[in-house]
Order: sequence, then C-alpha cells, then structure tokens
Amino acid sequence: MAFEALFQPIQIGNQTIRNRVVSTAHAEVYATDGGMTTERYVKYYEEKAKGGCGLCICGGSSIVSIDSPQAWWSSVNLSTDRIIPHFQNLADAVHKHGGKIMIQITHMGRRSRWDGFNWSTLVSPSGIREPVHRSTCKTIEEEDIWRIVGDFAQAARRAKEGGLDGVELSAVHQHLIDQFWSPRVNKRTDEWGGSFENRMRFGMEVLKAVRAEVGDDFVVGMRITGDEFHPDGLTHDDMKQIAAYYDATGMVDFFGVVGSGCDTHNTLANVIPNMAYPPEPFLHLAAGIKEVVSVPVIHAQNIKDPNQAQRILEGGYVDLVGMTRAHIADPHFIAKIKMDQVDQIKQCVGANYCIDRQYQGLDVLCIQNAATSREYMGVPHIIEKSEGPKRKVIVVGGGPGGMEAARVSAERGHDVTLFEAAEQLGGQITLASKAPQRDQIAGITRWYQLELARLGVDQRLGTRADDATIADLRPDIVILATGGQPFLSQVPEWGYAESREESLVVSTWDILSGAVEPGKNVLIYDTICEFAGVSAADYLADKGAKVEIVTDDIKPGAAVGGTTFPTYYRSLYEKEVIMTSDLALHKVYREGGSLVAVLENEYTGAQEERVVDQIVVENGVRPDEALYYALKGQSRNKGQIDIEALYAIEPQPCLSESGEGFLLFRLGDCTAPRNTHAAIYDALRLCKDF
Repeated sequence: MAFEALFQPIQIGNQTIRNRVVSTAHAEVYATDGGMTTERYVKYYEEKAKGGCGLCICGGSSIVSIDSPQAWWSSVNLSTDRIIPHFQNLADAVHKHGGKIMIQITHMGRRSRWDGFNWSTLVSPSGIREPVHRSTCKTIEEEDIWRIVGDFAQAARRAKEGGLDGVELSAVHQHLIDQFWSPRVNKRTDEWGGSFENRMRFGMEVLKAVRAEVGDDFVVGMRITGDEFHPDGLTHDDMKQIAAYYDATGMVDFFGVVGSGCDTHNTLANVIPNMAYPPEPFLHLAAGIKEVVSVPVIHAQNIKDPNQAQRILEGGYVDLVGMTRAHIADPHFIAKIKMDQVDQIKQCVGANYCIDRQYQGLDVLCIQNAATSREYMGVPHIIEKSEGPKRKVIVVGGGPGGMEAARVSAERGHDVTLFEAAEQLGGQITLASKAPQRDQIAGITRWYQLELARLGVDQRLGTRADDATIADLRPDIVILATGGQPFLSQVPEWGYAESREESLVVSTWDILSGAVEPGKNVLIYDTICEFAGVSAADYLADKGAKVEIVTDDIKPGAAVGGTTFPTYYRSLYEKEVIMTSDLALHKVYREGGSLVAVLENEYTGAQEERVVDQIVVENGVRPDEALYYALKGQSRNKGQIDIEALYAIEPQPCLSESGEGFLLFRLGDCTAPRNTHAAIYDALRLCKDF
C-alpha cells in the first residue's frame, strides 16, 4: 500500500499498462547483423518484464531510413522487413511475463556521423552542422522529405507486424522532427520553415503517414523536450504550444517529456543527469506539458527510488515514471517492491557508466550490476543456492570486487569471512565519494553493507589479514581483492618517497582521503584522465586552493564520459581551475620553501616550470600483490584462474578436483588495475559456481 500509485494500471491507446513504471528508450548497443535484435537484446528486455516493469520502450534512436546511420551505436534498423521476425521474438519474450514493449523510431537528420558504413549524406532543414558529432550535412530537399515521411510509416508497420505494442516518434535530442521545429536550425523560408505551422509540418506529415499505415488500434507516442535550454532554441512555452498542437490532432497516444536539448556537449549532460544533479531536476517541464495535453505523460530523468516515484505520481506531476537507469541497475526493481524487499533494490547511483559507454559506441553496462545485458550468457541476477558442499570462503579486501565476491559466495550458502584493513568497506569507492560531485557513488557500498549483513557474512573490519591468519581459519577457498596503491614511483624524477615528509609529490588518494592537507597553490598532474584527477581538482578548489590541472593527454578528464565531463568542466571553470593539456611532468625539485614542477611539451620537447606549494600526481595504481605471492605456493591451484572457463561463464575446473589445501583466486586491482565494473564482473562470474 505504501506504493499504491506506482501499481495503478493505466490505459495508453488500446494498451493497458499494468503499472506506472517505464523503462524508456535508450540506445543499448546490442543489435548486430545490420541492426537486428539479438538474443542478448531480447533477454535484456525479458529480464525487465520478468522483474515487473510495466512498459519497456526499447531501441533509442532506431532508424527508419538507410541514410540515418545506425551502426555507430548498433541501434535497431527498421528500414527493412528483415526486422519483423526479430521483433516477434522480442514481443513474445516480454508479453509472456505480462509486460508491454514499444520501440522508438527516428531519423536523426544531422545528429549522426557520415564517415563510415554507407557513408551517408546527412540532412537537416537548413544544412547546419551539429556540434557534438561535428558532422556536416546538406539542406534537405522536398524529395528527401517525402521519402523519409514514407519511411516512418513503413517502420511503424514493421513494428506492428512484429507484434510490438506501439512506437514512439523521437522528436527530442535534435533529431530530424525537432530540427524542423527549432528556429535554431530551421532557417527555411518555404512551406517547411518560418511560421509555426510550417515548422510543425514535417512532424505532422510523419504523424499522419504513420497513423494511415497502422490505424487507430496501434499506440503511437511522441518524445519531446520540455525546453531546449538554448537562447535561440525552443523555450518551455514554445514546447507547450507544440505539444498542444499535436495533441489536438487526436493522433498521439502519449508524450514522453525530458528536459534539455543535447546538440552541444554541455546540454548533453542535462539529458541523462548524473550524480551531480538533484533528483528529477526537470520534472517541472514534464508537468508543464501535462497541463496542456489530454493523453498520458511519461517523464524520465533521475528518478531512482520507489519513494521518489510514488511522490511524483501522487502529486499528479506526470502519469508514468521512467526509471530506465534504475532498471539497468536492478531489473527486478518492481518485483522487490512487491515482495517487501525495498532494501534489497540495487539502486542506481547516477555514475552514468551505462550511457557514457553508449556514447563511445560500446555496449551499455551497469557500473554495479554485472549481470545486466549478460542474461543471455547465463550470468544470473538471482544467485541460487549451491547443491554442492558447503565451503569456508575467505575474502580479503572490502572494495567492490571483494564485496561482490563475499555476497555471491554467501548467497551460494557458504561460510564467508571478509577481511578489510580499513575501518569501513568500500575501497576506492569511499575515496571517490569524497569528491564534491561524486558523493552518491557511496550508494554502491551502502547496498553491499545491507546485503552482507542480511547474508550473515563475518566482517572483520580494521583487520589486515596475513598468510598465518588465513591458514588458521583452514579455508577451502581464498579470494584476494586487496586492490593496489598509487603508482607514484614510476618516474624517479618526480621525487616520490614513502615518507610523506620527504616525498615531493602526493597522490589523489592522499588528498581525497584527507590524509594530506590541501595546499594553497596546487599543481595536479593527471596522466590517467579518468575521475580521480578532475575529482581531486574539484575537491582542492572547493577547499579554496588555487589549482592547475595538467595532463599529457588531449584535455583534462579526457577519459571521463561524454555525459559526465561537462559537469566537471562547469564546476572547474566556475572555481577558476586552470586546465592545461599536452604537458608531461618531467621533474620535481625543491627551491627554498616551494616546489618546482618541470613540465615538458608532448610534441615539441620544450620545458616550462611552475612554482607551487603542492604537487598531486594521478598515475593510476600498482597491484598490492604481497599476500598473493605469500599464499600462492600453499594453494592447490597456484593462484591460477582458468580464463577459458571464466570467459565462457563456466565453473572453474579446479572446483571439482580433489586435493589438499585451499584454492586461491585474485581479482580486481590486485591482479591488474581496471575499474569498478571489471572487479564486480570478475567476482560474479568466478564465484557464482562455488
């Protein structure tokens, strides 16, 4: 009853949706073979339906025409009848669990790339390039317009014949329909531009053609922005007028509303709000659209937990809540609410690992749930009890890999002891959460803390395990997830020393943990260009330091994802942090009471100096291998993981082999530094068969 509004059915067109929760359209990067939905694709959506999601809208940016390139992000291709049987498989998989499945269809116009695959000539209303993709395009001609209108209609037909429950026309994110709407890019003076009705004409012709093709008994929705957030773009009042105009036709069954355009790097960050944003930052825009339309309104931006969703629905702001990243983090979100297991929901922390991968052309994955999208491989969301012997499992290290190893082993029914040298769990997640824009990432650790307590794991915090301690416990399996330490000794000229008093440089860990007081005039040298460097810069500037962040890469934070680096840049520019690229830290020396950083240009070899009072170096980590090598000789398998079995998601052969002594495995950074997802994935695929 606490979530009654969440579970109310709702009618959209001729479809009854069993609850008010939607997984909205996003590019999954799972389609292959020319844009056909794969087994991976089907299983990904089936898991959401199995977990109780009311409506899944799949296929963000699925194309209707062959000149709207889809292969850059492996989106679904609706420009051919080949897709129909693939849709039938998808629809059957979702329907058998009581869910509904629709697809977003679009022509992206200028918002794509031309340099590959079909080497398409991109089109836009007035031939104006799009900044994010840096793509040039031609001014669309009348013949192109009518061809694409027909392509939309045929794409909708294919979705209907494939058994899907509806289509969503994408008129958001500066795709072709809203490119015609926006005076920012539509400078035409013919019947397709200028006046309001003329700018609406293309979208109206698309809507009419789609309806003529699929009839009234098939759901047709439209996804729009609530405000483009550009001085020369469409305002909220403009979008209310547009929504009311299309609603008045009676041909639109629902509107999906998001905040912000995304044709610049800065606005792109708004569309998928990361953990730097407050909850549902653009709900007011969706509520404004709801005031002027007669059909259900969906809103999806930074809605993560059931209490938040319930409040939004009870308040009448919108009719359905989009909880897309919430379902990437935990596709059993709804089922857990029904079973009174709210505390067991693996809640999205807004890391945006999923969407940032998509913008790199990589498959969408969750930073904390390694089973998501790997259902087809047999990677489980629900860990079953082992039918084999109960084992004594020792896990050393309470970072993400160690916590997942302990959780999965305990779920399997084993007796698990977890050692962590620090006084709290989390490892590098704890460090990351100290940064001004990264506090919500601590939610990963909070979930594990609850789960490990629920499962009765023996947690020995503030305890550094050694080989003697482990031997005394007579384990069957030992898993080392001891992580690593900052790699400051790689370049002797940096002047690193183990004694902080003698060392000329400190690490980002020293700064974020509070082990070292922030300087007043600080140079950060970041050769990794992921989160640690820009986080330390943001942290130091927040403490009042004058900061310059220097990298030998193309720009500071170069490896921070496309929806995330803009929020850092906003903060760093506001705090007057100096950002310098193409310079490597060559040498550090003392001069009086100051430190001198000698920087060398990556391309010319020219050197320049900075006089500061603190130098922070981010150079990644080196594995902490001491305990591994102390135990390796005593272990039955000499610490080796059978990588063919690991990669095939199969049990380790040594588990079925008899012999004296324990099995030893290591994972995460104490093997080789990678990232949080890698550590969790290794732990899950290794331990699921213990």
